[in-house]
Amino acid sequence: SGSKNATLPILASTILTNKKITIKNVPLVKDVETMAKLLSTIGSTVNFNKKEKKIEIHNKKLLKTYAPYHLLKTMRAGVLVLGPLLAKYKTAKVSLPGGCAIGSRPVNLHLDALKKMGAKIKIKDGYIFASAKKGLRGCRIKFPKISVGATENIIIAACFAKGKTKLRNCALEPEINDLIDFLKKIGCKIKRVGKRSINIFGEKKLKSAVHKIIPD
Repeated sequence: SGSKNATLPILASTILTNKKITIKNVPLVKDVETMAKLLSTIGSTVNFNKKEKKIEIHNKKLLKTYAPYHLLKTMRAGVLVLGPLLAKYKTAKVSLPGGCAIGSRPVNLHLDALKKMGAKIKIKDGYIFASAKKGLRGCRIKFPKISVGATENIIIAACFAKGKTKLRNCALEPEINDLIDFLKKIGCKIKRVGKRSINIFGEKKLKSAVHKIIPD
């Protein structure tokens, strides 16, 4: 069956485009259902065909930029909506994963990287409040620790940032390659330039795509 760890960041990244997206070979697990529900809650039109293991997403209107605790409390990957919401709408309020204290999971790696891209971030009452009034801007980011989630979140955010983002010390897991393959299909400009190095060029004219999730 399809990889859950590939499906979740790809679903989160669909926030970037207003075109119709079809994701195939989706695993029927709770986290995927929760992410689909989260996208629906913030305003995406989501059609989850469980029989065909397929999710169709179409963002026909502006999305809400608030991801509530009751949906993220069971799903660590929920924080992956922070990057695309902030990049596209210049603001986001996202619950900490499981309401966890900052630092107990390496969410700080996500936040520190977004700050380098121009975001102002504060933590209050279990929520991340992020804003970037002039939009995110490309820069050079070297992750102090290797983190799959932070690598994914910043790749997605950088796709909508102004200019070029250079990511260094990136994670190498197969789900990151699948995310990159999907983002390229919708028109994002991403290039691997070394084993743990990725360059991303901001691009806001995105397109429709059909993508099949890699096997687990």
